[in-house]
Amino acid sequence: MKVFSIVALALFAAPTAAFAPTSTKASFTRESKSQLYKSKPPVFDEVCETTGVTLKRFMAEVAMLNPEISELTTLFGGIETACKAITNLVKRSQLPSSETLGLEGEVNIQGEDQKKLDVITNEVLKRALRFTGKIGVLASEEEDTPVDIMPDDAKRSEIVIDEGEKYVAVFDPLDGSSNVDAGIPTGTIIGIYEHDENCVIDESCVGEECTEQEAQCLANTLQPGTNLVAAAYCLYSSSTFFVLTLGAGTYGFTLDENIGEFVLSHPNIKIPETGKIISFNEANTYMWDEPLQKVVTGWKAGTGKSGETFSSRYIGSMVGDVHRTLLYGGVFGYPGDTKNVNGKLRLLYEGAPMSFIMEQAGGLSTTGTKRVMEITPEIVHQRVPCIMGSKNDIQEVIDAYADAAK
Repeated sequence: MKVFSIVALALFAAPTAAFAPTSTKASFTRESKSQLYKSKPPVFDEVCETTGVTLKRFMAEVAMLNPEISELTTLFGGIETACKAITNLVKRSQLPSSETLGLEGEVNIQGEDQKKLDVITNEVLKRALRFTGKIGVLASEEEDTPVDIMPDDAKRSEIVIDEGEKYVAVFDPLDGSSNVDAGIPTGTIIGIYEHDENCVIDESCVGEECTEQEAQCLANTLQPGTNLVAAAYCLYSSSTFFVLTLGAGTYGFTLDENIGEFVLSHPNIKIPETGKIISFNEANTYMWDEPLQKVVTGWKAGTGKSGETFSSRYIGSMVGDVHRTLLYGGVFGYPGDTKNVNGKLRLLYEGAPMSFIMEQAGGLSTTGTKRVMEITPEIVHQRVPCIMGSKNDIQEVIDAYADAAK
């Protein structure tokens, strides 16, 4: 294990693509890394399709059938516990005695005011993941840079790299937290990548040589969505939902509070190929790209390719909007516009994990011109335009952009 000053890693928080590890001294390139992380989808059996099976039993069955990913059972046990703790925090947040509403008084790396619950839920997830013993590096919306979560004093002042763990976790601890004071649904988004076991830091390194090796190791977090091993979200709403993918379909669980367990309620979710619900912040329509404006206008008028007249449903919480889109079909999007060219969703811990879940349910996710899953982040908090949902509807958006480029 080696500890480094955050000053040496300021490049990870800087708004530039220049820091990407492309030096000829590097032990591996991004292309070779991509091959390194490739793994076959897990095999499931009838137990994994049985409604009422608990998440623990589900993961145990997956581990038995797929020993190479057995460590995910422990990891998801920690995530499950964290989600149960967070749902209780969210439910109690409206009580005067909870003292969890309002602002923390600090600003996160995005320049956003941190809610008290943002900070609390971030700590809950870090501690839950820490004690699984399976995480090497972590990146969160509420952290300035990637951090190791093993030491008690893992703060923003330093970054610790431990080469003993297998996975890299990226997460948004409380998506939609700006709505939490009003009791609007919120959620947690999590992505899991493999940790590069070939990433070694020489204990005797000094100066720039050390910084370069460190940058290579922390590049573990800067992987495209195609390298995701697993992704999940937890929705805190009328019920508490836990939706996950391990690369072989999307499965939804609902928390049974009587027994304190997540039980399988939506086995092998398949999003309808064509929908009739759009979920955008339509106040920004006039700032969107022209191809997207035309497609959305056609949907609302019933003149799109499907012939369906779309209705609009928008919560303003990505997890809530995507969950509804998964179940009912349609399109969720936070596209780029003239004000925010790259949109507002973060690629690493919002766009990529949710795109993975959507694609495993039979949907598509695009920026309009690129598949979100194939974009390699240049910085930890990189933003990306994101439009996802029913296969035929998203293909209509892709075709509109392609036609406009001719």
